[in-house]
Amino acid sequence: MPKKIIGFSKLSRNEQIAWIGKNFLKNSKDSLNILNKYLNNDNELQSIHNSFSENSISNFYLPFSVAPNFLINDKNYCIPIVTEESSVVAALSYSGKFWYDNGGFISKVVNKVKTGQIHFNYSGDVESLFLLFDKIKDRLIKSTNDITAKMQERGGGILNISLIDNSGKIENYFQLSVEFDTKDSMGANFINSCLEKIAINFKNILDAESQNDKSYGDVNIIMSILSNYTPECLVESIAECSLDNLNSLKENSNENLSKKIKLAFDIANIDINRAVTHNKGIMNGIDSVLIATGNDFRAVEAGAHSYASKNGFYKSLSKCNIKENRIQFVLRIPLSIGTVGGVTNLHPLVNLSHELLGKPSSDELMQIIGSVGLAQNFSAVLALVTSGIQKGHMKMHLKNLLIQKNATKDQINKADDYFNQRKIDNKSIDDYLKLNN
Repeated sequence: MPKKIIGFSKLSRNEQIAWIGKNFLKNSKDSLNILNKYLNNDNELQSIHNSFSENSISNFYLPFSVAPNFLINDKNYCIPIVTEESSVVAALSYSGKFWYDNGGFISKVVNKVKTGQIHFNYSGDVESLFLLFDKIKDRLIKSTNDITAKMQERGGGILNISLIDNSGKIENYFQLSVEFDTKDSMGANFINSCLEKIAINFKNILDAESQNDKSYGDVNIIMSILSNYTPECLVESIAECSLDNLNSLKENSNENLSKKIKLAFDIANIDINRAVTHNKGIMNGIDSVLIATGNDFRAVEAGAHSYASKNGFYKSLSKCNIKENRIQFVLRIPLSIGTVGGVTNLHPLVNLSHELLGKPSSDELMQIIGSVGLAQNFSAVLALVTSGIQKGHMKMHLKNLLIQKNATKDQINKADDYFNQRKIDNKSIDDYLKLNN
C-alpha cells in the first residue's frame, strides 16, 4: 500500500504524475500520454484551466453541443448543452422543435430569495434574547455595509434577518436566518461573507450585554453558511398544446397517447420509485445548461430534490393537466444561479454560452433553464409511453458500442440502416460485425 504523501500540492505537475504513476497506475507511460493529449496546446488557455482547481494534471473534456429552436417567451434561443449523454441532446432538439410549432414555452420567475443561516448555541433566557434581537436587528444588517454596498447599488442585498428557536429539537440550539437578493450573481461568497460578519457582531453584542445582565447566557457560534435549499428562489415554465397536436406526434397514435402521458405524470406524483427517475430526467436537461453556463449544478440538484420533498414525501417536480381539448405541462423548480461572478468571465466556453443565449440576466437564464428542464421531461415521458426508453437510448449509443468493438469506418457508416428496424444489443452488434466483416 502506498505511503501517505505530504505536500502533494506543492509538487510540480510532472512530479505529481510520477508519484501517481508509481503508486496507482499499472502502465504509467500510457497514462502520461493520455494526460498530455488532453492538455491544451495554448499555454495561456491551459493556465486558465489550471487556475480552476488544485492538483490539476490534465483536462477532462465533455462535448459542447447545442439544441436549436427553443421558443421561450416569444424569443428564439439556441441552447448550449454540456453532457456526455447523446440522448439528452437528441431529446431536447426533438422537444424544442415540437414546442416551437405549438407556441413555445411560457416561463416566469416566481421569486428570487436566497437564504443563509448562522447556527449557534445559547444558554441564557430565551425571552431576553428575542427582545434584544428586535433592538439590534437593523444594526446587524448595517454591520455588513462594507460588503453589501455594491450589491445594494444594483438593488440587492440583505432583505431580512429572523431569529429561530430550535432548542426543542437540539438543546440550546438557535439560528439567525438571513434572506438575500443577490441580483445576477449566484452570490455564494457574498452570502457567506455577510453571514460571518453578522455572526461576529452578534456574538460581540451578546457578550457585552451579558456583562451587565446575567439573564443573557453564553453564545457559541457553530457555523455560518448559505443554504442550498432555496424554495423561495423559483421559476415556473409552462408548455401547452391541443390534444390533437400531441396525439399526432407518433405514427398510429390516438387519444390514448395523451391519457398515457397524463397517467405517467400522475404516477410520478405519488410513487417515489418513479418520481426520482422522473425528476432525474428533468435534471438531465437542467444540469447540461448549468454546466455550460458555469453554474453550480450540484447546489441546484440538492435544492431541487429537497424541494420535491417539501411536503414530507418525495414527488414529481412537474405536472400534467388535461382540460377540454388541451394538455398542459408545468414545471416549478428552485434555481439559485448567476450570470456574473465565478467562472463566467474566466472560462472561455462559459462566456461563449452566455453570448449564445444573448447575455441573459439571471432572471432570463432561470426562465431558459426551467424551460429546458420541462422540454427534457416531456421528451423522456413521451418515449417511455410509446417506443420505450431503450429504443432511442440504444440507437444513440450504437456508434459508441461499435467503436468499443473496433468496428471499421465502413461498418459504422452502414450500421444505421441495418439497425433501423432491429434490436440493438451486444449480440446483435456482434452478429452485424460478423455479417459485414
